[in-house]
This record gives sequence, structure tokens and C-alpha cells, in this order.
Amino acid sequence: MTTVLAANDNDPLGQVLLEGSGALLAYAAVGLVLFIVGFYMTDLATPGRLITVIREHRNPNATLLAAASTVGVGLIVGVSIFAAHGSLAEGLARTLVFGAVGIVAMTVATQVFDRVIGISIKQLADDEEDKLEPAAVLLAVANLMIGFVTAVATY
Repeated sequence: MTTVLAANDNDPLGQVLLEGSGALLAYAAVGLVLFIVGFYMTDLATPGRLITVIREHRNPNATLLAAASTVGVGLIVGVSIFAAHGSLAEGLARTLVFGAVGIVAMTVATQVFDRVIGISIKQLADDEEDKLEPAAVLLAVANLMIGFVTAVATY
């Protein structure tokens, strides 16, 4: 078991910092991959390219939904790292697996909201008006909460 940042009297500070920096970079790489996957999963649920809807159409609903999904994934990544209790291999595996499961859960929840409750992410992202819709806020909070619940479940 590799311990990360578990300094004791026998570990020189340089060794602890070197191992900790390597672990940080590894977690950052896994987190970045999960953020990108999460973004593209949200992109699949929106009409056209999500980045175009955000950048060129400046749609606040699409922006809020993408941001909420990113924060939800961030919660999962953060708690997965914390739950590993210093084991780098376990932490990376937990982060990758639980992050992917969380992304799937958020995507499924979006589809459930679309079909059962009637909040369509496609309609929200396709809205030509530049105003934030209450339905987008509700869907964004639902994504955050699914990320939170999934994150807590990883612990």
C-alpha cells in the first residue's frame, strides 16, 4: 500500500513532497479525464454542440447545466480521493470508477427528468432567449445532488 503525504519522523520532507506531488498530478489527470467525459455526456443531451451553445449562443441554461454537472463530478472526485485514506492506487481506482458511475447516474437522471417530470435539457439549451429558466435551475440542482449522493456513497 502506497501512502501519500503520511509524513512520519523517518520520511525526509523532500521525499514526502515528491511523492505527494506525484499523487496530486495523478489525481489531477484522472479528474480532468472525468470532467471532460462528464462534459461530453452533457453535450450528448443537448442539441448541437454544447460548447457552441455556450460560447456563441451564450445560453445561460446550457451553461448552468454544464457547470452543475462539472461540480457534481468534482464532488465525486474529491470524496473518492478522501475515502482512499492515503492509498494512491486505491484512490485512483475509486476516483476513476466512481467518477464514471456518477457521470452515468447524472446522465440517467437528466433523461428521467426529461421523460417523467417533463424538463427537457434539449429544450432548455435550444431556447433562443437569453434568460435563465427555473427548469434549468431545478435540473442543475438535481445534477448537483446526484453528484453529492454518489460522492457520499463512495465513502
